[in-house]
Amino acid sequence: MIEKTIQWIVANRVFAFLGALALVAWGIAAAGRIHLDAIPDLSENQVIVMTDYPGRGPMIVEEQVTYPVTTALRGLPGMRTVRGQSMFGLSMVFAIFEDDVDVYWARTRVLERLQTLGGQLPPGVQPMMGPDGTGIGHVYWYYLRSDTHDLAALRSVQDWYLKPALSAVEGVAEAASIGGYVRQYQVNLLPERMAAAGVSVDQVVAAVR
Repeated sequence: MIEKTIQWIVANRVFAFLGALALVAWGIAAAGRIHLDAIPDLSENQVIVMTDYPGRGPMIVEEQVTYPVTTALRGLPGMRTVRGQSMFGLSMVFAIFEDDVDVYWARTRVLERLQTLGGQLPPGVQPMMGPDGTGIGHVYWYYLRSDTHDLAALRSVQDWYLKPALSAVEGVAEAASIGGYVRQYQVNLLPERMAAAGVSVDQVVAAVR
């Protein structure tokens, strides 16, 4: 087979040369459309559901949050398995789908199931889905530095100006804030003044919100 191929090429040099040029042109055209990753994404096709339950230990989080969410997500089409992890004040549930399942379709199915939980979770507890990206997609880090602003001011600049702008960029799944001090505001109530003005605690909370 190889000998016959070589003999044909020698006997038909013009056609062989034109065929080689066609292959080179086809390769150049294909190289411009192919998607290459510096680090291939070998992570599982998963949807992460995170739930904050402040002040509760891992056992309570497991019984009241992780177990109901895990049970609700079981049986989805194309799902491979569901894994739950309970920590202090935080529940994380990993819904892992087959590789051929579209991630946005999977997120829609997970969201539909979460809406059916109803009163199975404690009052005020609301599950939320993580970003549609993986840890391998975490590609860019930066930090803020200033000689005139403290860490609280820098964190406010990050959360109120830089983070919304970066999240609006096409292809960015999430812009996460790490470090600094989150600015907090505290309201001290004076019962005697509230009673004199006829104002209740619920009215103050509503006004602050």
